[in-house]
Amino acid sequence: MAMRVGPVGGRRNSTRSGVTHRLRSLRRGHLNPKPRNHRTKHQSPRTPRMRPRRGVVERLMTDEPTTARPVLRLRVVGGVVLALFGVMFMRLWTLQVLDNSSYVATVNQNQIRTVQVPAARGLILDRSGSTIVGNTVSRNVLLSSAAATQYPTVVGRLAAVLGIAPSAIATDLVDSKNNKYEPVTILADAPMQDVLYIGEHASEFPGVTTTATSQRSYPQGVVGAQVVGNVGTMTAAEYKIDQSKGYQVNDQVGQAGLEQQYESVLRGTPGTQNLEVDAHDQVVAQLGGTGSIPGGDLVTNIDSGLQQALQTSLDNELLVDRNTRDSTSGLYPPAPSGTALALDPQTGAVLAMVSAPTYNPTVWNGGISMLDWSALNAPSAHQPVVNRAIDGAYTPGSTFKLVTATAALGAGLITPDTVIDDTGTFTVPKCIGMCQFHDDDYQAAGPITVSSALTVSSDVFFYNMGYDFWVNRSTYGDTPIQNAAAQYGLNAPTGVDLPGESVGIVDSLAERQKLHAADPAAFPNQPSWYVADNMEMAFGQGETSLTPVAIANAYATFANGGTRYKPQIAAGVVTPTGKVVKSFQPVVAGHVPVSASARAAMLAGFEGVVSNPSGTASGVFAGFPMSKMQLAGKTGTASHNGQEPDALFVGWGPVSNPQYLIMVIVNQGGFGASAAAPVARDGFNYLLANPVLPVQLNAPPIGAAPTVSVGSPTTPAPSLSITP
Repeated sequence: MAMRVGPVGGRRNSTRSGVTHRLRSLRRGHLNPKPRNHRTKHQSPRTPRMRPRRGVVERLMTDEPTTARPVLRLRVVGGVVLALFGVMFMRLWTLQVLDNSSYVATVNQNQIRTVQVPAARGLILDRSGSTIVGNTVSRNVLLSSAAATQYPTVVGRLAAVLGIAPSAIATDLVDSKNNKYEPVTILADAPMQDVLYIGEHASEFPGVTTTATSQRSYPQGVVGAQVVGNVGTMTAAEYKIDQSKGYQVNDQVGQAGLEQQYESVLRGTPGTQNLEVDAHDQVVAQLGGTGSIPGGDLVTNIDSGLQQALQTSLDNELLVDRNTRDSTSGLYPPAPSGTALALDPQTGAVLAMVSAPTYNPTVWNGGISMLDWSALNAPSAHQPVVNRAIDGAYTPGSTFKLVTATAALGAGLITPDTVIDDTGTFTVPKCIGMCQFHDDDYQAAGPITVSSALTVSSDVFFYNMGYDFWVNRSTYGDTPIQNAAAQYGLNAPTGVDLPGESVGIVDSLAERQKLHAADPAAFPNQPSWYVADNMEMAFGQGETSLTPVAIANAYATFANGGTRYKPQIAAGVVTPTGKVVKSFQPVVAGHVPVSASARAAMLAGFEGVVSNPSGTASGVFAGFPMSKMQLAGKTGTASHNGQEPDALFVGWGPVSNPQYLIMVIVNQGGFGASAAAPVARDGFNYLLANPVLPVQLNAPPIGAAPTVSVGSPTTPAPSLSITP
């Protein structure tokens, strides 16, 4: 070990003082400090010493190298590298082995586009298999949003050929929110010359396709258009609700009538077509897919011949000059609207249902134009799309006497032999104010029973019923007539299998309170109920408002002995080949208890309406062969302040075993006997010559136009044609 010898006179630079000096020098910022030249007073001889062990700070401040440890460092670095390679290997294993199938599917999804192939819609048939709604071929021009983006000039060229605005095409493409590869119909039912031109100049119209698809046809024309309804493009709101059922935003769906009610039956199951596209989203090949399944055919209870007879007669009635017929010196305008329907009282089957005015349902094909829409909604058109049989609300007039008679006989207020003297006027006892009620034209029927009161439609007889029920409330309760109406189902939906059925109102204090609470502006007076209200309600006036189908169903219930059925239009569902999928059976909705004596008394009165010389409709049915089909019925004339009366008639037969019931209402038609009964007579005349035959569920469709459209019931669904 080296020895350090200090200068003469003593040690000047010990180990400790040296370290301290170096630290102080560092604080002053000197890198190479020099020792100060201090003179010592005492010097001692040089003495050798052992070099002391340096501390940590001193070792850090010296320039002497430390011993290296390369083996340890190599081991650490090697471990880190191996760990990284391990992580990378596990990641590659996950990507290439564990997640291989999902990534393959993702890649395929990026290069394969799936579009939907619509299914052919099922037919709507009458009870004999005749086509009410069919399908015809429509050649449509289509373009996808993706193709329009790839070829921006194609929109202008297409618009010029088809004669439509480019903005209209752009709107159609924007509405295609579901799949930009899904072709959008630019023009439905395109003229053949346009289709041929596009095909011959395909290079000028890249991405444009023309396909043969089906659209709805109506062999029965305008007859019963409101019943069958229509199809239209699904709205955004409808898509939001039904997208889980496989619908696309531009699909055609039932929007009204039977088309809407049985959408799930008629629609069928769409197929798919897979398209291979390249990196530029251009279609390069058509791959496989799934075939579409046509919708089922809906067989109805409707008799097309009877329906045609009622439609024709009702349309003609709206053209009648009522001033000439009723000798009113030009006071009455033509009746604006009306409805007629026929039921089978034994099952509730709807044999016919028509409204007037009617319209051509083909206006909906390919989307209704603004011109057609405006025409249908013009005030002068009188709302031809409304199905008045289920959505019209009418004051029942004397047809309501069925209910009052049922209540009076059932409660014991009268018996079949009770006699009331009809003097033509009823005066309310102990009355102040308007106290007299009279028959129409103040005609006096004299002493009558309930049977003759129904035959001649005596108002005075039923004024007495309303008055007697009122003054004897402690015995019969506050609402005996309303209770009978409820048994006949007049204040509830009938359950007919059509959307949009309205609910009738039978006048009462409770109903007036509901109306006032719901709309105080329309019904400002505080609800009240007095004896006059009870009397008006007893013969079908006041605030009572009923649908024709409800009135018809009430009389059908009486006609068959008291069983109330749900009116049913659909009879069954079959495949396009005639295989029965479902059969709809009659559904009992309630019962009305009527004693045999009470029913016999009422039935005699209803028979007298059409066959007794004093009956209100006997003149209309004069000459009708009652021996072949004995009829019964009831007229009604419902007055409205400031309007002409509504004309009503309901009749049924044969009386002994009712098979047919016809209900007719002519809005503002005048008297029931002169405006409504003739339409019913035409219907019964048809039935005499053409009895309704049983429903043929398994018969092949008659008169169904063959189609070659996508998913046609008569041809397999071809693959969707898309031009890349």
